[in-house]
Amino acid sequence: MSRTFISPFRYIALASVIVVVFGVVLGRLVYLHVWEQERLGRIVERNRQKFEVLEASRGTILDAKGNLLATTREVIELGVDPQMIKPEDLDQINALARLIQKTPAEVQAIFSNKAIQVEGPDGEEMRLVRWQKLADAIDEPTYQKIQALGIKAVYGNRKFERMYPGGFLAAHVLGFVNKEGVSAGGVEQFMDFYLRGQHGWRESERDGCRRELAHLRSREVLPTHGLNVELSIDSMVQHTIEQALAKVIDTYHPDSATIIVSDPLTGFILGLANVPSFDPNRFFAYPLETHRNRAITDLFEPGSSFKIVSAAGALTEGLVTLNDEVDCTVNQMEYRGRMVPIPKDYKPMGRLTVEEVIMKSSNRGAAYLGMKLGAERLYDYARAFGYGELTGYGPAGEVRGILHPVNRWDGLTIGRLPMGHALAATPMQVHYAMSVMANQGVLMQPQLVQRVTSEAGETVATFAPRIKRRVLSTTMAHTVSDVLLKGTSASGARAAVPGFEVAGKSGTTQKIVNGGYSTQSHISSFSGYFPASRPRFVITVVVDNAHLKGCGYGSIVAAPVFKEVAEGLIRYYGLTPPNEERNLLALREKKNDWVR
Repeated sequence: MSRTFISPFRYIALASVIVVVFGVVLGRLVYLHVWEQERLGRIVERNRQKFEVLEASRGTILDAKGNLLATTREVIELGVDPQMIKPEDLDQINALARLIQKTPAEVQAIFSNKAIQVEGPDGEEMRLVRWQKLADAIDEPTYQKIQALGIKAVYGNRKFERMYPGGFLAAHVLGFVNKEGVSAGGVEQFMDFYLRGQHGWRESERDGCRRELAHLRSREVLPTHGLNVELSIDSMVQHTIEQALAKVIDTYHPDSATIIVSDPLTGFILGLANVPSFDPNRFFAYPLETHRNRAITDLFEPGSSFKIVSAAGALTEGLVTLNDEVDCTVNQMEYRGRMVPIPKDYKPMGRLTVEEVIMKSSNRGAAYLGMKLGAERLYDYARAFGYGELTGYGPAGEVRGILHPVNRWDGLTIGRLPMGHALAATPMQVHYAMSVMANQGVLMQPQLVQRVTSEAGETVATFAPRIKRRVLSTTMAHTVSDVLLKGTSASGARAAVPGFEVAGKSGTTQKIVNGGYSTQSHISSFSGYFPASRPRFVITVVVDNAHLKGCGYGSIVAAPVFKEVAEGLIRYYGLTPPNEERNLLALREKKNDWVR
């Protein structure tokens, strides 16, 4: 019987290798479980933990009648993990492409993009792609069809998307919410505190397949959805003025145009629109300049519509009466011991009464009234009417306009300012200056928001009318209003509405081109209100650079638009002419007497 011989050297060597291997393993285990225990424990815990943000739904924006202007819908952002694509999944590419409205080649390219080159600590390196977007927003029925294809690598994440059912309707009033969920402009930004809500979150654990273990949830905070905002805007009024602007674009092809409609007694805006405009649903497809709310950002010399300031100031101070005469044949007037050149009128006017100066919109007559008033008081009245200051409209972007203090006036300003030159204003400032006459001498603050409500419909906050200040006495406001009413048969005849008393003022301003006043480019405007005896609406129309033969006078371009909008409001609200209304009241009274 033979016995196997083992060399002592080989025996010791083998035993040493075994001891070393087990020693290394044991040492590694001790190192990981003792020295690295805390760090590795955090990694394991982090891999098991699942932290999920529960997104809050943004509140809705409604018009004054409860119609939806902006809302939020739940959509699915669809993506794919290219590393999980199986060969059999490629057979479903055509069906998937049809559902997400892409070409099969585009889907194939996304599926094939399994790695990207990135900059690492040691230079460029390849990194696996675990998520590629297939579609930004798809609805639930479409997502169900995609899931039915059985492609495990394709899945979606739910999110909220802002939606504007009216498209272009009231775009500059509403603003928009961008792809990152950030509000931009309009009511969306102005009322973001109320609209955005508060996100919630959920902490739980997941298994090795990254599925949530619901029974191990440690904390769950539900989201608080945003509140709803109700505006003073009326969708029908808004639609009316946007239709009117569309006709202006087709007829005159201007650079831009603006219409504002408001309630003079409360200051609430019923409609506001500008062209060019944009669709908030696809804001990214339009030039940035179309996003601008020109009613509060664009400046122009108000022209003749400003003459109510110099006239009302001179009448209020008792410097003139409506029957005083003004010589409008002179081309310069004396002011504080020196002769000041004054602008000419669009046609010779001779001698006019102060009333006729307002009605016929005489530049020289307005200059006379301004000089009688004096620089300091003229400036004070201009500020009182709201020129040179923010109106308080609310949403961001409003500018103050330009109204220089008296110490910055040059020698010609005293003759230019009374006729609406040498200052710059926004359409909103011109609108609310005219509203002073419609509201018995009181300047109101423009407002868009009436109230904020909860999901249950409970009122959270209300916004009452805000008076800024009294500018004129009620008597003086009525006096000037009566003159403006007569003026609609002169410079504003095209703004007259049969059966209704319309008071207002047109304005025509030469645009400054290459440092000088252009004879070809004008800004046409008309601002007025009706019925003059009991004003219900103030309407302002501003058209920038209308293209037509001859001068683009406000009485020719803007006044007919005023009339069109006014007639639309009359139809919508079912207004009765004042004379007919008085007759109806008389008939009702007689009927009541007969019944009694």
